[in-house]
Amino acid sequence: MRYSEFRELVREVLGPQVGPALVRDQVLGALGDRTAQEALDEGVDPRVVWRALCDAMGVPEHERLGRDHAVRERR
Repeated sequence: MRYSEFRELVREVLGPQVGPALVRDQVLGALGDRTAQEALDEGVDPRVVWRALCDAMGVPEHERLGRDHAVRERR
């Protein structure tokens, strides 16, 4: 996962207002008590950060890859 894909999923799945705030402010135990942004800045793979953020926010597995992915799966 690229950083741009991470940012896109944050906005799409978590919301354009709330998502970026969570990345910046939500401390995640799964990331060593760091925010998602701190983990990314320290070189943690965006895929790992995305999973940790989704787990913490209770995002169901089927929603984690966004709407475009869900549409492709149904075809």
